[in-house]
Amino acid sequence: NQVAVYLAPTRALVSEIEKNLRDSLDHSELIEVSSLPLPEKYRVARAGGARVILVFTQERLHLLANVLGDELLIDLLIVDEAHKIGDNQRGVILQDAVERVTRANPQLKVVFISPATQNPEALLADAPSGVQTIAVDSDSSTVLQNLVVASQVSRRPKLWELKLRQQGGELPIGTLQLASTPVGIKKRLAFIAAAVGERGGTLVYSNGAGEAEEVADLISQLLPKLDVVDPELSQLAELARKGVHSDFLLAPLVELGVAFHYGNMPSLLRLEIERLFRLGKIRFLVCTSTLIEGVNLSCRTIVVRGPRKGKGHPMEPHDFWNLAGRAGRWGDEFQGNIICIDPADETAWPGGVPGRARYPIKRESDAVVEQGDCVTEYLSSRGAVDQASIEGSDKFEQVGAYLLTTFMRLGSISKAGLAKRHDPALIAKLDYALGTLADGIEITVDLASRHPGVSAIGLQRLLEMFRSYAGDVENLLPAEVASDDSYDRFITIMERVNSHVFRAFSPDARIRLFALIVVKWLKGYSLSRIIRDSVEWHQKAKRPYKLPILIRDTMELVEQIARFRAPKYLSAYMDVLHLHLREIDREDLIEDGLDIGTQLEFGVSSATLLSLMELGLSRMSAVALYERIARDDLSREECVAWIIDRNSQLQSMEIPGLIIREVRECLALSSS
Repeated sequence: NQVAVYLAPTRALVSEIEKNLRDSLDHSELIEVSSLPLPEKYRVARAGGARVILVFTQERLHLLANVLGDELLIDLLIVDEAHKIGDNQRGVILQDAVERVTRANPQLKVVFISPATQNPEALLADAPSGVQTIAVDSDSSTVLQNLVVASQVSRRPKLWELKLRQQGGELPIGTLQLASTPVGIKKRLAFIAAAVGERGGTLVYSNGAGEAEEVADLISQLLPKLDVVDPELSQLAELARKGVHSDFLLAPLVELGVAFHYGNMPSLLRLEIERLFRLGKIRFLVCTSTLIEGVNLSCRTIVVRGPRKGKGHPMEPHDFWNLAGRAGRWGDEFQGNIICIDPADETAWPGGVPGRARYPIKRESDAVVEQGDCVTEYLSSRGAVDQASIEGSDKFEQVGAYLLTTFMRLGSISKAGLAKRHDPALIAKLDYALGTLADGIEITVDLASRHPGVSAIGLQRLLEMFRSYAGDVENLLPAEVASDDSYDRFITIMERVNSHVFRAFSPDARIRLFALIVVKWLKGYSLSRIIRDSVEWHQKAKRPYKLPILIRDTMELVEQIARFRAPKYLSAYMDVLHLHLREIDREDLIEDGLDIGTQLEFGVSSATLLSLMELGLSRMSAVALYERIARDDLSREECVAWIIDRNSQLQSMEIPGLIIREVRECLALSSS
């Protein structure tokens, strides 16, 4: 195998897997590891040079496929957390990615990995004919896991009875004395965690980032002050203050051995939190559903009460047991404990504390198609010009786009793999609805396939708008991000996407904010600078704000707008615009170089910043160096030379110690 792709469901897991692979290979020159969807490493591997492992999300795989086109040929594909093929909105993008690379190489070797899966064979149902398939069904645990329930002793709020659930019964194992009276759910969770987790290695599950911060703060107040703060904890606190905000709550907490952890945090910060937790220097870690999105983090004890996932929905049994599976450190502990608080409270535990369950795998496309007439009605209305009139769009848009592109490629949905799993009468209805839409589409199937989740009918509407545009065609283009009019151009482009493609940037009142975040992200601004600018704006405008909420909201905007919706829809916008420019013989306006989707995915618009990230640096570290580099056109080799030349000066540049360590580890440099 020359080219292997490791697909992970989240950027958090991408960062972790990339780092683990680099550490395992010990900077070997025989195999390259990269998480950037750039064609150079692929082409070197295909030409017989260093083999390459590309660690991607499904969106990054599509970005690489768009650059390489027919050139793409992957030998080995590993799909981690493969049950995510059933996730809302992103599941069909994963399915499309697997199918896309399989079409390019029908002899592709694929390994699907999924925890405690009910029906692993479902992942193999659409394999090309004649290809050998094997389902390995295993649910064995490497450590003993103790499910313990904690209930308050009658009339004694500081006393909690612990019982071990075993073979359908309960075995009393002791009483827990709390340090203070737990008034309210957050204090109950925090105080019990502090009492049972004195030895450390304790994960606490919370239902949201805000709650995670509050629970971590409560736990920290019950711990004794440390006479001397561990130097590594001090470095993590420094990174939190300089990399996010000087008053970011994480900083004082980690100095006490407590931390919180959620998905929108910068990868370098998150990875260091996980590393220090594994080492036992962080004793308590309060987490959100990131833990069941693929982060490989084990512990001695998990404390949980009424776990929710998504927008407040009670956690499914299989998700609960995926979370519970973190309890127990193979190689360190013989057993792990799952402490479930208030097991008799039906509000916290609808249906009670779940028994062991395994993941049922169902593709998102199948789940939506099963809704029958609702899907066909949506497709019938999708041709409407007025985007605001489309009902159920969030629910059906992704799968509807997938079905339409599949129809355009095959001529009939009946020829697709999913057809064999559904009623032929329903497939016929879908064919009719899709055929009606396809009749009005000039967009090629190749162009539509480049943008999974974006409907070809929306792309056609956009093309028609370009053709009817009476102004100067150059006004349709985005401006270079450093240009004074870049911000206004992005506002206009987002409005066009909302009007003609899909209401991706809503509500309309927030488009100006979305465009501002996109511009700052592309300019290579650090997260701390974006947050600082937001604080200053609120202060000047005399708008009230709460700093912890503003920090979390800014992280959310970066992830959901700058790194997800903007690259998805602005890439499609540019592809259709390039098609129009070719039609009117204005190819001179088409610029070569990094596409807008890749720029937004990584938050780069300069060659230097991209070259720094090519070295394996996190964006946080790359931006910290870029702020001190004069030139914006450095190659990877020139960036290495700049770093080596200034290695001994890094400490004096007021760069956080953890960033300096990451830089030196990536380049295998000494600290002298």
